[in-house]
Amino acid sequence: MHETASRTSPSFAPTSWMSVKAPLTRLVFHGDRTARAAAEAGFPIASADEVCRARVDGDRASLWLGPDERLLLAPADQDAARIAAAIAAALGAVPHAIVDVSHRQIGLEIRGPQATQILNGACPLDLDLSQFPVGMCTRTALAKADIVLWRQQPDRFHVEVWRSFAPYVVALLNEIARDYE
Repeated sequence: MHETASRTSPSFAPTSWMSVKAPLTRLVFHGDRTARAAAEAGFPIASADEVCRARVDGDRASLWLGPDERLLLAPADQDAARIAAAIAAALGAVPHAIVDVSHRQIGLEIRGPQATQILNGACPLDLDLSQFPVGMCTRTALAKADIVLWRQQPDRFHVEVWRSFAPYVVALLNEIARDYE
C-alpha cells in the first residue's frame, strides 16, 4: 500500500528579516527540451531556458537547477500526485522523471536591507545584485548545508533547505544577523 510521508515542519520564531514560508508542493522534474515543452501542458508555466533563472506564473514557479533539471513549486493545496500525473499524461512516452520532494524541504524567506549580507556571511556566491539579479536561482551551499537560493526581489530571497538541516541554517543565519542589529 502506498503511503505519503507526513511530517511537520520545524517551527522557528520569525524575525523582522526571516520567516518560514507557507508549505509548498515541490516536484523535481528531469527532462530534455522536448520533455520540458511537453510538460507545460501538465504544469502550465514556461520552463526557464536561461541558466539559473526562475519563471513564475501566478502561484507556481519553475526553477532552473541544471540543464535537464527543474524544481517545480506550487501551493501545498495543489496535490503533488495530481500535478505529477498531469505532467506524465502530457509527456506520454517522452523520457522524463518526476520526484515529489514536498516533505523533504522547507522554505525560508530572508528579506530586508541586510538580506544579502546575512546570506553572504555563509554563502560563497557573490550575491551583489549585479552578479545575482532578481529571478536568479541556483543550488549552492550555506556553510555546511545544501540549499536552493532564489532572489525574488532586490532585498528578498527564497531559500529551500532540507528539513533536517533547517535548525542549523536558522541558527547560523541568526548568529550572522547579530552583526547587523
